[in-house]
Amino acid sequence: MKQQVIQELSTPEIVERLVEEQKHLVKLKLNHSVSPIENPNKIKEQRKTVARLKTEIRKREINEQVKS
Repeated sequence: MKQQVIQELSTPEIVERLVEEQKHLVKLKLNHSVSPIENPNKIKEQRKTVARLKTEIRKREINEQVKS
């Protein structure tokens, strides 16, 4: 997921998406530990997506504090 796409989402949508992406990451890791998946780079990309979502949430929190 691109950063530009994440920025267009509302905060509740980002939080919801973050939960889904974290669940998907756990499933990928579990499947990879049981039997190696075809493309282990999927795990790396999933981690980056989760990090992007968390970064956007934190950025919005900081902006709200500055405005207050």
